[in-house]
Amino acid sequence: MSANRKGDRRERELVNALDAAGFAVMRAPASGSATERELPDVLAGNGTVFYAIEAKASAADPIYLTSEEVEALRYFAESFGAKPRIAARFDREDWAFFHPAETLTENGAYRVKHDRAIEDGERIADLWVEEPDPEARREDVRGILNALDTGVMSVEEAVESLL
Repeated sequence: MSANRKGDRRERELVNALDAAGFAVMRAPASGSATERELPDVLAGNGTVFYAIEAKASAADPIYLTSEEVEALRYFAESFGAKPRIAARFDREDWAFFHPAETLTENGAYRVKHDRAIEDGERIADLWVEEPDPEARREDVRGILNALDTGVMSVEEAVESLL
């Protein structure tokens, strides 16, 4: 089976799994070849939270992503108002989801290792977010800004916490 056909099959499996979990979901046609702008593989949302997802599946460890794929995902997600996620699936394992920043290595490459996907990856159920409590969110933001103001948190850490 060609790599493209296997990738297409895995993307359809992800779409079906997200749909079964209650998300409205759409697989992007040809993931970027339909337009000149790169598109994520999958868009999913539940009315409260929306995700732009780049899906990667492999039997090999680790799974690598190019910086172009990750930057295109981030750009699209920001423009669309979605949260960017890398979905990684190793053979005979469930999908694991990561924010792109979580896949960046010390040498500037993007990768997901098998053991990290098993131990640290979010699962589909973790992606589901109910209608947020506005007062709780306000308190969260207040705490982050206070940590920033007192020097406990860097600007970059504050930005990541707010995303």
